[in-house]
Amino acid sequence: MAYDFDLFVIGAGSGGVRAARFAAGFGAKVAVAESRYLGGTCVNVGCVPKKLLVYGAHVADELEQAAGYGWSLEEGHFDWGTLIANKNREIERLNGIYRNLLVNSGVTLLQGHARLTGANEVEVEGQRYTAEHILIATGGWPQIPDIPGKELAITSNEAFYLKDLPRRVLVVGGGYIAVEFAGIFQGLGANTTLLYRGDLFLRGFDGSVRTHLKEELEKRGLDLQFNADIQRIDKLEDGSLKATLKDGRELVADCVFYATGRRPMLDNLGLENTGVELDARGYIRVDEQYQTTAPSILAIGDVIGRVQLTPVALAEGMAVARRLFKPEQYRPVDYQNIPTAVFSQPPIGTVGLTEEQALEAGHKVQVFESRFRAMKLTLTDIQEKTLMKLVVDAETDKVLGCHMVGPDAGEIIQGLGIALKAGATKQQFDETIGVHPTAAEEFVTMRTVTR
Repeated sequence: MAYDFDLFVIGAGSGGVRAARFAAGFGAKVAVAESRYLGGTCVNVGCVPKKLLVYGAHVADELEQAAGYGWSLEEGHFDWGTLIANKNREIERLNGIYRNLLVNSGVTLLQGHARLTGANEVEVEGQRYTAEHILIATGGWPQIPDIPGKELAITSNEAFYLKDLPRRVLVVGGGYIAVEFAGIFQGLGANTTLLYRGDLFLRGFDGSVRTHLKEELEKRGLDLQFNADIQRIDKLEDGSLKATLKDGRELVADCVFYATGRRPMLDNLGLENTGVELDARGYIRVDEQYQTTAPSILAIGDVIGRVQLTPVALAEGMAVARRLFKPEQYRPVDYQNIPTAVFSQPPIGTVGLTEEQALEAGHKVQVFESRFRAMKLTLTDIQEKTLMKLVVDAETDKVLGCHMVGPDAGEIIQGLGIALKAGATKQQFDETIGVHPTAAEEFVTMRTVTR
């Protein structure tokens, strides 16, 4: 059968665009359909604008530290509207870059909602197209628990477009998005409270990291309330919001921001017209080669619910393009030792196993930990501490995990990710000469076992 396209990609986010571009580069006839914005979550309402807001929030720290270095500054004034306008301009620039990447690669770009009408057929704005292979890369979508007044709350989608910076913010959630936005709102001047229903946020991260960040956020004055959850939200006569907690307490704010999880974006996708099945969590079920239970349909990225990170979606998109159209270059995605960062304030960088994971896996573990005040702060009154930690297999000397909380953690952990991927030992860390004076050199100078 002759198809209109060799590959039809639904979703122009990071993974979908990568798969489409490289498939076209390998000689395939490719189409991409996108109903919202080019670049997906990361470029529009995720990593990129969030990092820009984090940079904005960090300026307050720089101003506070300036006096210790002899700078006398008048009291600064922050304008939310200027930051958001500049952010919007940058996102529009990136949208254009994504468009050019696709079009210049020879990809047919269809702007509209794509719906599966069969195993090899897609409908976009009333027009039907056939394809030998269909790739679903529609990403995820934030969700708010079904409580009375949920329509009064916002998610990360809306936070990037708030007209004004709220004076009082309740951030609900215990994952990295909640922690990051709590830091953004507080750093930009909002009175911020973080509510989490569990005992301690960032479940799944190393225990030392979680505890250390909690202590540092409390030093900064962030109101952390654990074992707390909202039962209902009501709007008051003055326009503010009253959150009634399950323990009966009432908190009043101008904005209630939810970061309590994301769901796969499957709305009106037409999966019922195919043999595609979902797993127990509601994500699209795929095998190790991203093939769904319908042989002609594949899926990658957040919609399959594996590791929901932009660089992972990029790697998955590349793997699909190679396997289908350049099999001699195909190699599977390695999900081990994926470096990641949380752009909290201070930020987290981590790669490899946590101490808890290493013990659970049966390793005999040596832990090396260091907490210190960064050199940059020695001329200031700021008492923030940096944490660095190595988790080592005591029998093989192999470094199993590296964890950091402190300035530039994400930048530093990227290099250590290469070391762990290469199987570096603690001896090799010890024999590496440090760059002095830097915080990063602490990773190669820790000699004493903490426990």
